[in-house]
Amino acid sequence: MSSTGSSRHFTSLWWHHPPTRYRSASVSALFERPGPPPPPLTGLGPQFGRLTAPSSTHAAWSLRSRSHWHLPHGLAGSEPPHARADSNSDWRSWSSRLGFWLSSLALSLASALFLAQCPRALRAAEAMDPSSPGLNVPPPPRKNSRRQSYNFIADVVQDVASALVYIEIKDLGVRDYFTGQPMTSSNGSGFIVQSDGLILTNAHVVINKPRASVQVRLQDGRTFTGVVENVDVQSDLATVRIPCQNLPVMPLGTSANVRPGEFVIAMGSPLSLSNTITTGVVSARSRARAELGLRDREVPEYIQTDAAITFGNSGGPLVNLDGEAIGINSMKVTPGISFAIPIDYAKEFLRKAADRTSRSPPVGERRYAGITFVTITTQILDDLRLRMELPMQVQHGIAVFRIVRGSPAHRAGLMAGDVVTHINGKPILTAKDFYRFMEGDDDLEMSVYRKTKKLKFLVQPEVL
Repeated sequence: MSSTGSSRHFTSLWWHHPPTRYRSASVSALFERPGPPPPPLTGLGPQFGRLTAPSSTHAAWSLRSRSHWHLPHGLAGSEPPHARADSNSDWRSWSSRLGFWLSSLALSLASALFLAQCPRALRAAEAMDPSSPGLNVPPPPRKNSRRQSYNFIADVVQDVASALVYIEIKDLGVRDYFTGQPMTSSNGSGFIVQSDGLILTNAHVVINKPRASVQVRLQDGRTFTGVVENVDVQSDLATVRIPCQNLPVMPLGTSANVRPGEFVIAMGSPLSLSNTITTGVVSARSRARAELGLRDREVPEYIQTDAAITFGNSGGPLVNLDGEAIGINSMKVTPGISFAIPIDYAKEFLRKAADRTSRSPPVGERRYAGITFVTITTQILDDLRLRMELPMQVQHGIAVFRIVRGSPAHRAGLMAGDVVTHINGKPILTAKDFYRFMEGDDDLEMSVYRKTKKLKFLVQPEVL
């Protein structure tokens, strides 16, 4: 037999029977060779790569042609070597087929498992895809879920948070070097009390800001320039109006039946972080202003809470679990001790503001007298007696300390240092009383003390 045929027969046997490390020990023992390894194969025949098992003749020839291959001790018997090689060859052929069938079965099972996992993988891929339309849609709540049963705070916030606004005060006199936009001088909070754009907030949020522009940002991202309509410095309340209609409104509750220990929610924009929610309880229902050292405030009592508020929360609502505003966050003393103006007092302020607005001239036609004054209180009355030689019967009024030259008050004869005690026969107790007369249409007949003299002047305010 030629060398090519020998090589072909050996190659066919080698291809159908893998190397020793992939076979069982009993099969490997048949091909153990104590001597050096056989020479490398050359001239691979055309049968290379065929999957049919070699014939017994091939196997027998391969064993006979290499007589120096010996069977291991204990396997030799009366059976001729070529017959033993034929039976081993058949056994190896069937084992190869069995391995192929087992591999095919394993591959089929793996494919079935992969196809079963495909729908779940596709759903996970859609959830990770930012462009997927269902990315922001929350999954349906589970039945009997504790999150749905006990998250009452989240339910209240979901109902009323749309009425919360962020108030930003822009200083029109200071511009950003890079953008040229006005710089932000302060910020605060507020909430919508009328759907036509009326917002309730604290007075200190929107007043005493020179060259200020009040910017109001809604929950939906829209921003409007607000106009301060009514201010009460003594109660620290103010209203701002924006040119927008059909806005969500914060329900107003009552502070008369608030109980200590009741859950409350403080909403606002602390440190310019808009739409921030904190929770706590009512620590005290009515904390007197004297206990807080607020002698110049008209609010008789405040609601004390341990809900966390800080700079920027001012003007935001304090909400009960019914979704009603029961106070306006106003002051923070220390973490855990904060105070809110009762909503009952705020509702009275809104009522009076509505009355003044209905009687006052249109915006842009406000009256002007041309005086700057300070309200006489018990704290400064004794000092004024020494400086201005006031008589003892003066117990209230406003002390004029500046007159605008050419103004109605200057033309009427008023001077710096005069004390106005009555206007049109009615006593002047606070600055609010003076502004109430300025909002009307009548001339002002003022009763004035100039040192020890009592004088009368008729001031005719001008419309701006």
